[in-house]
Amino acid sequence: MTVQLNHYTPLQICSNAIRTCWQSFDKSDNGGEKDKDLIDRVGNKNKHASTLEHLVYSFYISGVSRALLQEFARHRIASLSVKSSRYTLKELKDEEPFDANDKERGRKYLVFTGNELVDSMSIKALENLRVVLKEGISNDIAKYCLPESYKTELTWTINARSLQNFLSLRSSKAALWEIRNLAHMVFDALPQEHKYIFKNCIEEI
Repeated sequence: MTVQLNHYTPLQICSNAIRTCWQSFDKSDNGGEKDKDLIDRVGNKNKHASTLEHLVYSFYISGVSRALLQEFARHRIASLSVKSSRYTLKELKDEEPFDANDKERGRKYLVFTGNELVDSMSIKALENLRVVLKEGISNDIAKYCLPESYKTELTWTINARSLQNFLSLRSSKAALWEIRNLAHMVFDALPQEHKYIFKNCIEEI
């Protein structure tokens, strides 16, 4: 799994949005400590979290399972552009048959859980999908054979308020192990000067 931050909003955009309410632009220090404290005080401590929606982050995430992809659907205030199975399943067509015990080859396409039985069955499902594709069945029909462990990638854009919610829920010990790892990687990928906004949302591993 990899997480890359492709774009983020400068903090001053958020502090300026907050200052719009009181017309206190003359008190700004151009994104310095005063503005950072204002964001924390208004957005976090005073719970006017809508002001945090002016901060937006775009990540490129790869090597995650389609099982994890389903978890993203529960976080509605975000935008996802996902690797298309319609156009990319051709990557399997030229592969040699997969042996259920060959994890090295299977790892290219699958996220493994560490459970031997589940992981070997995932490789068998991958081989079934390869056979279906070799039969010339269209990707749109063949993708119904995709195992949940099949790797995908996406660009994910989310505002700070929604990201706080995501990190709070998905860094929890009750969260799916894979998305919990992702939550920590997303937090680590944030700009250092932005992390203070989220530090109370992330649960230690």
